[in-house]
Amino acid sequence: MQAMDLGLSGKIAVVTGSSRGLGLASARALAAEGCHVVLCARSRAGLDSAVHLIAEVAAPPARLHAVEADVSTGGGVRAVIDAAVETFGGIDILVNNVGSSMGTDLLGTGDEVWQQALNQNLFPSIRASRLAVPYMEQRGGGAIIIIASIYGREAGGRMTYNVVKAAEISLAKSLAQQLAPSNIRVNSVSPGSISFEGGTWWKRQQENPAAMAEFVKREIPMGRFGRPEEVGDVVAFLASGRAGWISGTSIVVDGCQSRAF
Repeated sequence: MQAMDLGLSGKIAVVTGSSRGLGLASARALAAEGCHVVLCARSRAGLDSAVHLIAEVAAPPARLHAVEADVSTGGGVRAVIDAAVETFGGIDILVNNVGSSMGTDLLGTGDEVWQQALNQNLFPSIRASRLAVPYMEQRGGGAIIIIASIYGREAGGRMTYNVVKAAEISLAKSLAQQLAPSNIRVNSVSPGSISFEGGTWWKRQQENPAAMAEFVKREIPMGRFGRPEEVGDVVAFLASGRAGWISGTSIVVDGCQSRAF
């Protein structure tokens, strides 16, 4: 991985859900630019593997710190933010990445599943942002990036996923307007179908390669699934001063998959 020289050297970044997939790719991209990165996940083994993969591309003066935490809980979020401040002295960049898909249709999805979807997708972004912003203000500004989905912009995916991803995009817009006077930029990134080992699309490819080939042919004009690093590079750009006039928008990274204007 070649650094994009975005002027991020020495910046302090927190990336939630960073042991695999889009979170790992975002952490790698930031570390390759010289950021100090705080990682978090529920699995220590996953974190150890992630640290190894990120260290391979990290550019000086980057340092890494891994926190085992469940950010679907308020205490888990606070542990991650506190670790960033205690280890590196502050926060410049927050990447809210955790998320999952659950539930079925209206009649088959009870309140407890809806609450779980909110706890695992929306509330971590709210809580982490609320805790990180005062530290960003102390440092004269910062950047918050929320990983949403094209299915927060148009219909697709499971019902609960649609709802929480739409909420994340809306949250990013609201925060951007609130925090602009503090020189804190907030954007969301809306990926399309991204395949990585162990991920949902990868599993479907293993189970039914013919059906997935047909899906790609029908749904993705560029003719392939996206790669996590293609999202990570966008995250690094949005975190940098090169994106200094970009706030309150959602950047689509989908190989022309989505149909929304």
